[in-house]
Amino acid sequence: MVAKAGDLVLLIDQERKKFLRILEPGGVLQTHKGTIGYDDLIGLPYGSEVYTHLGHQFYMFRPTTDDLVRALKRKSQIIFPKDLGYIVMKMGLRPGQTVIEAGTGSGGMTLAFAMLLGENGRLISYDRRADMQELARRNLERVGLAGRVTFKLRDISEGFDETDVDALFLDVLTPWEYLEQAHAAMRGGAVLGCLVPTVNQVQRLVRALFDGPWFLVEVEEILLRTYKVIPERIRPEDRMIGHTGYLIFARAVNRLIPKSSESTGDADEPL
Repeated sequence: MVAKAGDLVLLIDQERKKFLRILEPGGVLQTHKGTIGYDDLIGLPYGSEVYTHLGHQFYMFRPTTDDLVRALKRKSQIIFPKDLGYIVMKMGLRPGQTVIEAGTGSGGMTLAFAMLLGENGRLISYDRRADMQELARRNLERVGLAGRVTFKLRDISEGFDETDVDALFLDVLTPWEYLEQAHAAMRGGAVLGCLVPTVNQVQRLVRALFDGPWFLVEVEEILLRTYKVIPERIRPEDRMIGHTGYLIFARAVNRLIPKSSESTGDADEPL
């Protein structure tokens, strides 16, 4: 595959510094190691080795979702890629689905969801802050995904417009306050996902889930440890991405039996 005019490309130098740019004809990448004309990149295969006018080496790639999320302009903390990848798996997201997210933020999760849902999918993103949604919209436009997202400026205490959605994610400070609204928007058996940073919030959310029409409540945390990749001395990095948030998942159900009759055992039951 070759780079075309208008493509979003990733240029990386030998020190792994990354530059995410749109190949606009006549444009130029300016770096302290020299310049690279975009016209010289158009038509080259991805993975090509390219050089600045000063002779410094770069490589040209198509950006991954991880690259795009990390490069977003932001006013708030984004959900880390280590959590995003797990979230989309646990929620069972796939092309063509209809999904709600509440808490647009800077658009990191919005971007990942929109890319996965595809052109025939539908993502509805709710937030009560116009400035955050405008930033997220610009971020999505930059990578060509804004057309897959419907932005709604609203306090979700008023409820959601949609029903029978395939999954719903609450990235808000007090998710336990909006479980009734979330359940009303979801199809039976759909997955609810939430992220909160403290154990206190986890406790309140889990209690509310157990008291409501939800099942298979799970609480998880993901830690990521990377390694220095030098063939002669591979070793862990001095720092790692530790706690970023607690992930909570549950299934929407229509509860017909008293809570006391449910099993509280820890063992997994056969499918």
